[in-house]
Amino acid sequence: MQANEFDGNAAFAGGGFMPSQATQTAPDRPSYSSKNSDARCLTPVTVKQLKDLSKVGESGISIDGVDVNNIVLVGIISKIDNAVSDCTFRVDDGTGWVECTKWIHEHADSVEVDVISVGMYVRVYGQFKSIQSRRSIHTFSIRPITDFNEIAHHFLECIYVHLYNTKLRPRMTNATDGMTAQPQVANSNSGNHIMGFSHQTNSTNQIRGISSMVLQYLRRPACLASEMGVSSDIVARELNVSVDKVRKTLDFLASEGLVYTTTDDHYKFTDA
Repeated sequence: MQANEFDGNAAFAGGGFMPSQATQTAPDRPSYSSKNSDARCLTPVTVKQLKDLSKVGESGISIDGVDVNNIVLVGIISKIDNAVSDCTFRVDDGTGWVECTKWIHEHADSVEVDVISVGMYVRVYGQFKSIQSRRSIHTFSIRPITDFNEIAHHFLECIYVHLYNTKLRPRMTNATDGMTAQPQVANSNSGNHIMGFSHQTNSTNQIRGISSMVLQYLRRPACLASEMGVSSDIVARELNVSVDKVRKTLDFLASEGLVYTTTDDHYKFTDA
């Protein structure tokens, strides 16, 4: 199936801004080039930023000198090819298009791909991979967009994090002797979006970085329909994040009232 790709060049001209994550390193080592577990955090991107990459490694990508692993992309679906074991679809955000692949491992995956269609705006979570010169996004989760403010907000997030990493972070690094401030780009469930940054511990940054991924996973139809909720082990496996980090994140989200426990180590989204 093929849809007309919308012309976002006029609306988002020069929109190839790349997000990234701040890191904590030794003072005598450039923080912007070091590899760090913060690369596991979720980073908003545009297709242009992905297309401009000169090299894509197995463990992740580097943009604006910062290592990035998990990414989020917003755009319109212009093509879908369904197979028994996977769903391949093309996402166009106005700066270009990229191919995405969602593997079908269980019924919940089938439910997720069944709701998408050509011409629909979606938010895609995954990792950017290059296999035999073929670049694509290995998709963890796909969420249809119903509030179109999310589209403009996503591009603002990309611009914000790009400017932070290229302008503010180097100066913050010098001012704090190697400790950089993490840009906080949050996407609330109520639609009230907050952007800011603060000095935090590395552990807290990692928890906040994957909290959005965990919340979006718990909001999937299959998770909402389950009376028992979802165990932390399943969430960790589906998001490709360590169980320890997922459990810490779930504890944090529970303390904020965003999720709650049903049985031992099973969690549900609060509004479910």
